Amino acid sequence: MEAVDVRGRFVWHELMTRDVSGAKKFYAKLVGWKTMPWPLDPSYTVCHADVGPTAGIMEIPADLPADMPSHWVQYIGTRDVDGTADAAVRAGGSVLKAPSDMQGAGRYAVLKDPQGAPFAIIDPENARPEASGPPPLATFSWHELATTDNEAAFAFYSALFGWDAMQRMDMGPGGVYLIFGQNGVQRGGIYNKPAHYQAPPNWLPYARVASADKGFALAMDSGAAERIAPMDVPGGGRIAAMADPSGASFAIHSMPAAAASAPKPKASAKPTAKPKAKAKPKTKAKPKAKAKPAKKPAAKKKVVRKAAKKVARRAARKPAPKKKSKSKASRRKK
Repeated sequence: MEAVDVRGRFVWHELMTRDVSGAKKFYAKLVGWKTMPWPLDPSYTVCHADVGPTAGIMEIPADLPADMPSHWVQYIGTRDVDGTADAAVRAGGSVLKAPSDMQGAGRYAVLKDPQGAPFAIIDPENARPEASGPPPLATFSWHELATTDNEAAFAFYSALFGWDAMQRMDMGPGGVYLIFGQNGVQRGGIYNKPAHYQAPPNWLPYARVASADKGFALAMDSGAAERIAPMDVPGGGRIAAMADPSGASFAIHSMPAAAASAPKPKASAKPTAKPKAKAKPKTKAKPKAKAKPAKKPAAKKKVVRKAAKKVARRAARKPAPKKKSKSKASRRKK
């Protein structure tokens, strides 16, 4: 049977925290996930959407620094983990966790791009084909990279995963927001972080919810800290970002009714097996240059100008940079 094509897809997301119990309750309410222990490792929590497993939650290992912050890590699919890791190094990136195997998850590695943003790669076991249509509720709909050189960063990831530059939006004072994707499917955006934002380059994931406004209010009532208050984005969607009660940055995204029901190229799918190990903490809560819904039409000039002003305000709210952490797989190998 032909292997499912996972190259360039964000196939898994993982939260490393010091409060697993609290995180399970918080995200179950915010995103609607059902949490349950992973059969192959009960200490690892798998978060399920109606379409299946979509994320994992794990405890930060006791041997890591006490000030290690909670963080989310994105896993990008590849069918050649070793080759991709080698290519990343040749292109100026580095390896934080060498390629390793994990039973029930697949082969993975933790890398850092040339600008300093950490990410993970994985050749997942039991991957499902990418579904057509907008991302289902409780799955991830957008991924955004705050970096120091968006064009150089895009060139790096494009070479590794075949991403295309689908649109470059002029955000005025916020600079250019580069929307990337693959096979007609928009996957996220890359922008240059403001000079006053001291956190190192990092990725921020967006989960789709029914209402960004209601989700944001619920998060605030549940102990989260505001990063970006609910706001409109080109295409009619709404976004909001926060730091969860343990400090991990996270974003939510809701789509207008028409976009949510209209058939769309594709949406990211999740591996059926818990993806693997954890990568270094990502300094989240990024002031995002506008997040774009999974199906982003070209923005009108008035919307872009308005968004640019909000981006500038949001930039001032960025949290302090976070340190790296070791991957879960690395801990298990010891």
